[in-house]
Amino acid sequence: MSTEEAPEPETPAGTEESSEADLFGVWDVSEISYADPSTKRYITVTPIAHTMGRHASKQFQKSQISVVERLTNRLMKTGQNAGKKQQALKIVREAFEAIHERTDENPVQVLVTAVENAAPREETVRLKYGGISVPKAVDVAPQRRVDQALKFLADGAHSDSFKTPTSAADALANQLIGAADYDLQTYAISQKEEKERVAAAAR
Repeated sequence: MSTEEAPEPETPAGTEESSEADLFGVWDVSEISYADPSTKRYITVTPIAHTMGRHASKQFQKSQISVVERLTNRLMKTGQNAGKKQQALKIVREAFEAIHERTDENPVQVLVTAVENAAPREETVRLKYGGISVPKAVDVAPQRRVDQALKFLADGAHSDSFKTPTSAADALANQLIGAADYDLQTYAISQKEEKERVAAAAR
């Protein structure tokens, strides 16, 4: 009786399954590079853009959610867009397509770079000494840095598209491209620079 194992059937050419799924079925998220090591663990990139709120009741679990979904959730913060997740996802998807057309780069990489560039390193807190409020400069925690960057990007997209001919997707694409290029005219970068300028004056 032979003890040799039967050979495994060969996989036909062109039918290999990729180990990583793609975001929105288009964008590869397996080779994203990070320039800032302090925020790397808080900028999660996954091919899942809608987790159905599974982390909503767990403290500090938001960092495990894809940064794309976190940006989408930020776009729903205003009263008019509250709860419209599918509409916000459509805006992000169209913005990514516009970014790829303009820069010929992976829009997920552009988003990660924009978040890193727009994350403030210093901010001020108010300390009270005998009834007198004194501003004090403090370092920003990495998780809060990512939170602030996403807030600036979403607020900038909203301000550029609210009651203007610019669509929300184009406004978001402009913010992400500008922040990734560290354009000081971009809302997110200007807000970061303002926070750090005020903190520098309060040292």
